Amino acid sequence: MLTPTLIDRAVSAALDEDAPWGDATSAALLPDSATARADLIAREPGVLAGGEVFAAAFRLTDPSVRVELSRADGQSFAPGDVLATVTGPARAVLTAERVGLNFVQRMSGVATLTARYVAEVAHTAARIVDTRKTTPGLRAFEKHAVVCGGGRNHRHSLSDAVMAKDNHLGVLTAQGLSVTEALRQAKARLPHTTHIEVEVDRLDQIEPVLAAGIGTIMLDNFSLDQLRIGVEQVAGRAIVEASGGVSLDTVRAIAETGVDVISVGALTHGARALDLGLDLRIQG
Repeated sequence: MLTPTLIDRAVSAALDEDAPWGDATSAALLPDSATARADLIAREPGVLAGGEVFAAAFRLTDPSVRVELSRADGQSFAPGDVLATVTGPARAVLTAERVGLNFVQRMSGVATLTARYVAEVAHTAARIVDTRKTTPGLRAFEKHAVVCGGGRNHRHSLSDAVMAKDNHLGVLTAQGLSVTEALRQAKARLPHTTHIEVEVDRLDQIEPVLAAGIGTIMLDNFSLDQLRIGVEQVAGRAIVEASGGVSLDTVRAIAETGVDVISVGALTHGARALDLGLDLRIQG
């Protein structure tokens, strides 16, 4: 999902935003001949995501800058660990510094938070997945970070699968169709390769949805008791996803109800940037 083309496009746009007419400070203060070495240092523990994105910020600023990654995406680190080393013209290193850090700090924050959720549900059958609650334009980056943290991706976009929520069902049933019949008709129009998921917010909605042969049923904002009843009611006839009210404090109990998937919007919209720093030394 996170292709070199996507990386270069987003990083180039960020560099243009940060230095539209060049770096006035570096150009005014640093001699053109000065070179620098900088280490990307962890200030707190975490999981790395975005190493290649970090490197792209320097490469796209000046191809002569070299970035050596000491950790691969998905690897954990401790405070004080060197995650990457950057060497090259001092002007270029300082020009790219903030953009590179912004990406790797944000992505590593998502990966680290995801790893905490994954650890909470260890030894259950539930998988942790993300949502579409991502930063506009950076979805591929944030979903890549979720995978680095041990989570899984839900659909990437509205084009990937059919996911009927309450508003969709409301429009259909307003036309006089039952939920089951409306879903059957939609299913008949779709290619056999298209996965269908339906969101329900009451237990009595489960059977009409299952009667249409739906692949995944989302139990939205159900209590723990309702989740357990819902899992028993579905009885393996569809994948069961739990959504809503998920936090680090509640995710273990949700997983223990027997659901297959727990979708967590907070993985992306609630993650903070990790504290990583670039320690720089001018060499000449």
